[in-house]
Amino acid sequence: MNKRFMCITGRILMLSMLSLSLPLQSVQAAMIGADKVTTSATQVQFDRARVQSLIDRDDVRAALQKEGIDTQTAHARVNALTDDEVQQLAGKLDQLPAGGDVLGVLLTVFIVLLVTDILGFTKVFPFTRSITRPAK
Repeated sequence: MNKRFMCITGRILMLSMLSLSLPLQSVQAAMIGADKVTTSATQVQFDRARVQSLIDRDDVRAALQKEGIDTQTAHARVNALTDDEVQQLAGKLDQLPAGGDVLGVLLTVFIVLLVTDILGFTKVFPFTRSITRPAK
């Protein structure tokens, strides 16, 4: 009986020590005010308009056409981006120096277009194969 008591006590001690080492996380939920939602939606619309206006620039349009991307397709792709993707892209625009390193923005747009092609949302580049659609 003494051996059994020691075994049970040892197991209880191990479990209690393990439970103390686990991180405790607290989750809080709260209501979001309508003003914050409106501000966020307005910011996303503003960022999307900034990216769209970038595509309309002559130098960007020429660089997109050089890569084989039509401006209408680029506009459609920007409209298809999620709000988070638009905010990330607009954030990269803010980091660019004045007068602009357009190549970085073009590379970002190209990568976004390439990823959406691979995911099967669109078909812009003939050299990509969609992971959701079988190859034809």
